[in-house]
Amino acid sequence: MIVQGGTRKWWPTAGSEDNAPETRYNPASMRIGIVGLPNVGKSTLFNALTQKGVLIANYPFATIDPSVGVVAVPDFRLDRLAEMSRSEKKIPAVVEFVDIAGLVKGASEGEGLGNQFLSHIREVDAIAEVVRIFEDDDIHHVAGGIDPRYDIEIVDLELVQADLQGAEKRLDRLERDAKSGDKIFIAERDVLRKIVPALKAGRAARTVSLDLEEKESAKALHLLTMKPILYVLNRKSGVVNIDAEGGPRWRELKDFLDREGAQYVVVDAGVENELGDVHGDEKADFRRELGVATDGLDDLIKAGYKLLDLISFFTTGEDESRAWTIRRGSTAPEAGATIHTDFRDKFIRAETIRSDKLLEAGSYAAAREKGWIRSEGKEYVVEDGDVLEFKHG
Repeated sequence: MIVQGGTRKWWPTAGSEDNAPETRYNPASMRIGIVGLPNVGKSTLFNALTQKGVLIANYPFATIDPSVGVVAVPDFRLDRLAEMSRSEKKIPAVVEFVDIAGLVKGASEGEGLGNQFLSHIREVDAIAEVVRIFEDDDIHHVAGGIDPRYDIEIVDLELVQADLQGAEKRLDRLERDAKSGDKIFIAERDVLRKIVPALKAGRAARTVSLDLEEKESAKALHLLTMKPILYVLNRKSGVVNIDAEGGPRWRELKDFLDREGAQYVVVDAGVENELGDVHGDEKADFRRELGVATDGLDDLIKAGYKLLDLISFFTTGEDESRAWTIRRGSTAPEAGATIHTDFRDKFIRAETIRSDKLLEAGSYAAAREKGWIRSEGKEYVVEDGDVLEFKHG
C-alpha cells in the first residue's frame, strides 16, 4: 500500500488550474541560507525564488530578520507521473530558503548585524552565497568597487573567524575533559586538533580531510565552515557583467572556483524576479529577449539538491503523485520512513520501477505485464527517479 498523507501535515495548495492535479507541498527537506554582502541581490533573489514579498532597499541591512520561503523543486518526472495516473493531487519536493541579513567585514566581531547573521546561519543545512558580478553605479557596493573574488574572501573570512573563536574555546575545554577517558570527548578533541590549525590558516573546516567517524564527530561542533556552500553569481541585464567582459576579474574568480572544486550557478536575479508573474511560452519569449539562456532559479534549486547529495523517489496513484526527498545511498526501508515509520519498522519489500520505464509502459498494469516491476528487499539502495510501492506488515 501507499500512504496517502497519514498523520503528516502539508502546506495548503496555492490553487490549481481546471483539470490539473491540485498541488500541495511536502515539508521542507533542506534549508538553504541565502547570504552575501549588502546590495549584491540577496533579497531580489529570494523574491524571485519564493514570490513572497520581503523588504528590498538599496542600503545595508534592509532585511533585518531572516525571511523564510518554501519553494517547490521543479521535476518534469513528477508532472508526467501525475498526468499518467490522473492524480487528484501533485505534491513536489520542496526547498526552504532563508534570506539572512547582510553581513559586513568584522561581522565575526559583532560589526553590523554580525551576531544575528552568525546565529541565523548556524540553523541552515547549506549556504548559498550571492556574489555580485555586475557593474551598476546606481547600486552602491560596500567595498566601493566590483571585485567578486574579494567579496568571497570577506564572507569566507568572517565565517572562518567565527568558527575559530568557538573552536579554540571548545578545544581548550575538551583537552581537559578528554582526560576522563570519555570516548566522545576524545573523538571531538581529535577532530578539533585537525580543524583548528586549518581555521588559523584561514581555511574552511570543510577543506580538512576527515574519515567517516571524524565527520560524525564534527557534526556535533556545528561549525559554519563545515556547511556545504554554493556560489550564486548574480549578473544584471543591460549593464556590464564581468563574465561577459571576460577580463582579469572573471578569470580570477573562475580560477578560484575551479581550484576549489566549488559548485556555482549564474543567475540574473532581477530578470527572474520580473518574470515571476509571467508564465508558459511568454516567459520563454521574455527570457530570450533579455538574453537569459536558462531558468536560473531551476538551476539554483537543482544545484542545492546536488550540494546536499539529495535525490527524489516517487509514489503515484489516482489520489496523488508525490516526490519524496532522501539522502543518496538510502536503503528502501530508510526511504519508506520518510512516508511512515511503519514502512521502515515493518518493511517486507518495495515494488520498484524507474520512472522513465513506468512512463514508457503507460501504467502500472502495463509495466507488470512487461515484467518491469521489481521486488526489492531491505538492502536495496534507492536510486534517483525510482517509483516505489512499499509492502509492510
